[in-house]
Amino acid sequence: MESRKNKNFKDPDFLLDWVEKEMKDDSTYYIIIDEVQEISDFVEVLSTLSVTEGADVYVTGSNSRFLSSDVVTEFRGRGDEIHIWPLSFAEFMSVYEGSKEEGWAEYLMFGGLPQLLTQVGDDKKADFLRRLYRTVYLRDIYERNPIEMKAEFEELSKIVASSIGAPVNAQNIANTFKSVSKAQGLSVKTISTYLGYMQDSFLIEKSERYDIKGRKYIGALCKYYYQDIGLRNAILSFHQNETTHIMENVIYNEMRMRGWLVDVGNIFHRVRNEAGKQQRVTLEVDFVCNKGCERIYIQSAYKMPDVEKMEQEKRSLKLVDDSFRKIIVVGEHTKTWSDENGIQIVSIYDFLLTPSFTE
Repeated sequence: MESRKNKNFKDPDFLLDWVEKEMKDDSTYYIIIDEVQEISDFVEVLSTLSVTEGADVYVTGSNSRFLSSDVVTEFRGRGDEIHIWPLSFAEFMSVYEGSKEEGWAEYLMFGGLPQLLTQVGDDKKADFLRRLYRTVYLRDIYERNPIEMKAEFEELSKIVASSIGAPVNAQNIANTFKSVSKAQGLSVKTISTYLGYMQDSFLIEKSERYDIKGRKYIGALCKYYYQDIGLRNAILSFHQNETTHIMENVIYNEMRMRGWLVDVGNIFHRVRNEAGKQQRVTLEVDFVCNKGCERIYIQSAYKMPDVEKMEQEKRSLKLVDDSFRKIIVVGEHTKTWSDENGIQIVSIYDFLLTPSFTE
């Protein structure tokens, strides 16, 4: 729809008249409209097409100019949303010409946007991601939303990008903003609003904290993960490449691509301190993944060099008192095995390259 030759189709009356003329019999007609937000009054157009007998309509829209929430609200019960993710690591490796170790390093740095595979050399890939963020994502966010403090918004996006894997809320982000930014400060309310814009633009997703033993959500803190790790790295000019947190982000995205809802798990546990008094400690399970009646608990452990580190990763999983699967994903080569508690240990390669592993 963005092409000049499709100019006439941006007129809703012209488009609807053309569709009516093309539908010449009682057959099913598949109508595919790319970048539907380019059409004037596109919601009215879709409303008309949705009740046109024999029409099966598919539309795409990019980023925040075409929010899925807008369409889902308008067409509740009359349509389905298909979330198109960047390439998974398995999809990436199906076309990558190199070893899985080389591919993993590439994926951690540049992510899985398909067009990256046409870029030759690290510099061109980095430039592509920077331009994409500025000319598509930021432009779309600014066009749709009333953001006056653009420098502050971009500084906020850097703070969020540097905080993947860390529990945050608008208040502590505001505190961080004041301590690290030379830009004007942002209120907690404004930060919450801006975070919403980033979610609506499909830059980030929010993962809520879940009290595993109490079986309830905890509203205080949450985690944000980037839907494409390459964009996250581009926002930070490829300077903060903490593999531990990036691997966690990749695992989060992988489980979302596989259709799971993903929360951050907390277990509140009482222990005795050195004085013999009981105190409550909070242990974390990186991911509590739910799909229908199924659940999987996942820990992301970049390295487990010794027994002490392994026991540290297992500690919270051992306190989960149910029979659902418990998995530790390790960022190095290891054979898949289970310990005496039923906790599975699997390498990141086997976990990502075997989608059926979580079935």
